[in-house]
Amino acid sequence: MNENSKSTVVEPSATTVESAKPVSAAAELPVLAVDGSAAASYAKDNDSAWSVFGRSVVARLRMLYGRATQQITQRTLRIGISARIFHPEPGGKGLRGKTLQYLEESIAHWVMSRDVLVFMIPTVGQQGMLHPSNIRLRDYAKQLDGLVLQGGADVSPQSYSPEATRPEWPGDRVRDMYELELLHEFIEAGKPVLGICRGCQLINVAFGGTLYQDIASDVPAAGVHVSDRYDLHHHTVNFPTGSSFSKLFSAGDATVNSIHHQAVKTLGRDLSAEAISAGDDIIEAVRYNKAPFVVGVQWHPEFHRALGPELLDCTPLLDSFLRAARETRF
Repeated sequence: MNENSKSTVVEPSATTVESAKPVSAAAELPVLAVDGSAAASYAKDNDSAWSVFGRSVVARLRMLYGRATQQITQRTLRIGISARIFHPEPGGKGLRGKTLQYLEESIAHWVMSRDVLVFMIPTVGQQGMLHPSNIRLRDYAKQLDGLVLQGGADVSPQSYSPEATRPEWPGDRVRDMYELELLHEFIEAGKPVLGICRGCQLINVAFGGTLYQDIASDVPAAGVHVSDRYDLHHHTVNFPTGSSFSKLFSAGDATVNSIHHQAVKTLGRDLSAEAISAGDDIIEAVRYNKAPFVVGVQWHPEFHRALGPELLDCTPLLDSFLRAARETRF
């Protein structure tokens, strides 16, 4: 063999040797997507079709939960207001011969001023002569977020006392029964309640308390709590030290209107006084201590703003009530 016919021996390079190493079976098989195609380059090496599917379902559920929660928490509050009742007058013509249920405009507008919806809650009854219904007051308590008991007629002595001390103070027993049931249903549903004037007295009666049927007659030394000046009549109230009102209003006293000839006499069970009339110690506000928010005030906060800055700004009270409505509606 001559030099020209000699074969050339080539030494294998490091690269050649490295590429000749056996490759594991796992590395040879690409990660497949759910449809069987090659998975995206960003997929995890140990991903399987089922693990990817599982994470997709969880992500979808989280998104749906987030949307539902946002819709619920951002839904406009729905506040119910109890109805005033006009009873038919004997021999009355037209509407005066009918039972009317209505709202005083200022109370509705005061609540609506915080951008919430207001609904008057009518009386209900399965024994309606013309239009019987299966709707009950508990259905309103389930659908609405809070209750305002508006002012109006006297609470009937029959609701807390054996008899009326004067025949001209019979009160409205029909409205008492309707509002006592309404109050009970909202408390049972865990919803907040705010009582105004008569509503404050009704909360006290609901828990076994009693009322002065007429302040001037029952407490002769008391100050004037009602006059012909109606909501222009004012007096001072004190907030007891440590009471929630003293913290809520950041004050020890305030000026409020006064349009009531009846008032809380003995406090009902589990109630505490939140405001006291200066000079005569008549109870002007109460709180039920075994619920998130059941509060009554003897004055009419809905009339305050229009009558000048010297009267107590009750916006903190309304906001506290509405916060409780938002927190307890779930």
